[in-house]
Amino acid sequence: MVAVRSAGLVWSRNQFSPQALVPSESAVAATMQKALAVPVQALAWLGAQGTRALAALVFIGIAVPPLGAFLKPYVPEAVFLLLCISFMRVDIAALRDYLRRPAIVLAATAWTTLGVPLIAGLGCLAAGLDARSPDLYLALMLQAVASPMMASPSLAALMGLDSTLVLVTLVTSTIAVPITAPLFAYAFFGGALTLSPLGLGLKLFAILAGSLFVAGAIRWIVGVAAIQRHARPIDGFNILVLLVFVAAVMGNVVGGFLADPVRTVAFALLAFAVFLAVLGVTALIFRKAGYQRALALGLMVSQRNMGLMLAATDGVLPGATWLYFALSQFPIYLSPQLLMPIVGRLDARKAASSGGCTAPVRQA
Repeated sequence: MVAVRSAGLVWSRNQFSPQALVPSESAVAATMQKALAVPVQALAWLGAQGTRALAALVFIGIAVPPLGAFLKPYVPEAVFLLLCISFMRVDIAALRDYLRRPAIVLAATAWTTLGVPLIAGLGCLAAGLDARSPDLYLALMLQAVASPMMASPSLAALMGLDSTLVLVTLVTSTIAVPITAPLFAYAFFGGALTLSPLGLGLKLFAILAGSLFVAGAIRWIVGVAAIQRHARPIDGFNILVLLVFVAAVMGNVVGGFLADPVRTVAFALLAFAVFLAVLGVTALIFRKAGYQRALALGLMVSQRNMGLMLAATDGVLPGATWLYFALSQFPIYLSPQLLMPIVGRLDARKAASSGGCTAPVRQA
């Protein structure tokens, strides 16, 4: 009898069976590991790019409009995946620690879910924006009632700010949005939104509850240790999913600019103004908590999760609303690059003061 053994395969001239041609489990595992090594390494490299990758997404979305047109139908699914990834990585211990001292969390939650929408709604009505530009009014109100972005804790950590506070406030604010958003929709939206306030609340609840359930199932099946061990590849996958959302909303920027350059530039300036105003006012309100916490909360509150509102409305929004949403991505994804020098100077001032200056530290 002549037998050949190679890579877990056994073949005999005198004895042949189908089972003899089945690779061993170790060989299959080794083959799968080698096949997955390259994409996992690529995702890890992408995840390590940090703010550079986030900024690049915006320009890719502008430069390749056909990509945005192709990905636009998949925005709700992309937003759902982003929520799943964020909930999957929640630090339960940090969450419990801040919930034992909930004063600042409750104050920040009330500000971002009640204060910001109320001021935005009253301001827009006082300016007559609902009559003069209904589509822009709808965009600003959807932005105001949205919860903060799920990527806020990562951006805060990247800038050396208090990411734990951001994470806890983000969770409480996101849970509150299905309740607060319909109330403000009923008070301010009128007929600007085709979806009823109750329908909006139910859609938001379904998206958030579903993503929370999926994230919990992943944590239970895979384990928290494995999620933490593969943080970089998960970051890379998160960036790829973000590309779907960013490319979809940025795809009409070039067309909007060519059709009406004055309006497009005005929308872009307004997006930066709203971002900086919300960030500045929030930091001023919470300045007594220390400059790191104040800036962290300002960053979180100014970065609204408009993708969640797109998912809740199935993307059925006017063209001008889409255009404003697209242009508002510029300050969001460029903010780490813009704010990191400021945080660096504040850190240096604090270090110099604690190193020998007798005057009290003044926290911004």
